[in-house]
Amino acid sequence: MIERRKKQLTPEEYRDLRRAIRRLNAQAWGVSFGFLFGLTLFVATLILVIKGGEHVGQHLGLLAVYFPGYRVTLAGAFVGFVYAFVVGYAFGKLVGFIYNRIAASGSQPEPPR
Repeated sequence: MIERRKKQLTPEEYRDLRRAIRRLNAQAWGVSFGFLFGLTLFVATLILVIKGGEHVGQHLGLLAVYFPGYRVTLAGAFVGFVYAFVVGYAFGKLVGFIYNRIAASGSQPEPPR
């Protein structure tokens, strides 16, 4: 049998380990939220285009005020995806940044003895 030695961490190593575990990757959160926002708008637009009708997506079409070039059409779904991805990326990045700031300023627990 292989015997494994358990190495005790120094208080500094323990603090660094806890900090690394608590830290979020803000860029990964940005990409995740970007895809979530982008795909949501893309799918919502496609559903309305497929549904059709006289006045397709009146309410969703109001996003054109904030997203120039966006329309409730097939091409508009792609334009909307890009805009929503950018907004979602910024939102996710902000969430990660704020979380990391709060986590870094929190009280450090005592290392186990």
